[in-house]
Amino acid sequence: MRLLRYSEDGEFSLTEDYIDNVPPYAILSHRWGKDSEEVAFRDIKDRTGKSKIGYEKIRFCARQAACDNLAFFWVDTCCIDKSSSFELQEAINSMFDWYKKADKCYVYLRDVSLRELQASEQVSEYSWEHYFRRSEWFTRGWTLQELLAPGPESMEFFSREGERLGTKKDLEQEIHDITEIPLAALRGTALSQFDVEQRLSWAKGRQTTRGEDKAYSLFGIFDVQLPFLPGEGEEKALKRLQKEIDKPLKKELAQKKRVMSWLSNTPYEKHHRHNSKSRSEGSGEWLLQTTKFKNWKTRPESDILWLRGLRMS
Repeated sequence: MRLLRYSEDGEFSLTEDYIDNVPPYAILSHRWGKDSEEVAFRDIKDRTGKSKIGYEKIRFCARQAACDNLAFFWVDTCCIDKSSSFELQEAINSMFDWYKKADKCYVYLRDVSLRELQASEQVSEYSWEHYFRRSEWFTRGWTLQELLAPGPESMEFFSREGERLGTKKDLEQEIHDITEIPLAALRGTALSQFDVEQRLSWAKGRQTTRGEDKAYSLFGIFDVQLPFLPGEGEEKALKRLQKEIDKPLKKELAQKKRVMSWLSNTPYEKHHRHNSKSRSEGSGEWLLQTTKFKNWKTRPESDILWLRGLRMS
């Protein structure tokens, strides 16, 4: 995981690629613009991109992280070297954990503006909540896992101007109304506690730029990891995801079947034939000659014969 920080000259710089011992960091969640508008990995390396629209989001994240005493922060547009398929695959499979482990997650809503409402000459019939409910952020595929991974208190929503709207906890009822995601899931209940169909329903209607991203953006929701196959398309990617989701379910069903087989009341004749093949010649025949066995066998009211004895070779 590669992070951003302010360098001594006031520019942004990238850290080493952390494997372990990742320092405390903030993370940005946002609605992507056009590729030409976003600051990319190479822009940070070459110290270009300041004229791009997306640069303001990075500056916002840096300022807010500093306010929260966090020296490092992560932004998906420029912290991943997308020219490396290996790095891109690692990021896709790790994204949920990165958002979950962040000390702070800042949701930047570019289509929610408090100042435009305040500056309007006419009294608006709508409050910022009206625009919050209609934000495009709630319609994107990748933002689903970004919504569910962070804790209720660590995730904070901000307007275009960087003004704080509230935490996920503060806004949980509004978020529930918008997404129909259960409050328990928003509050941090393990996603494995919700069945597959319910979790899939949370992604209904969400859009991604690439078809296969509809599957990739759900990896963290179902705790699966799969190879990244660029250009495979939506149908193939979703089939691979469904197959991976089904694996533990099939394993569980097979285990249940084995247990039921062990507990089943196997007919005596079948059980006897099965065990007779492996018994030693004449073993157990002494029991048939005992008085206790003969008495038990001839009494119609007898159901169970209890045997107690010593281990024999």
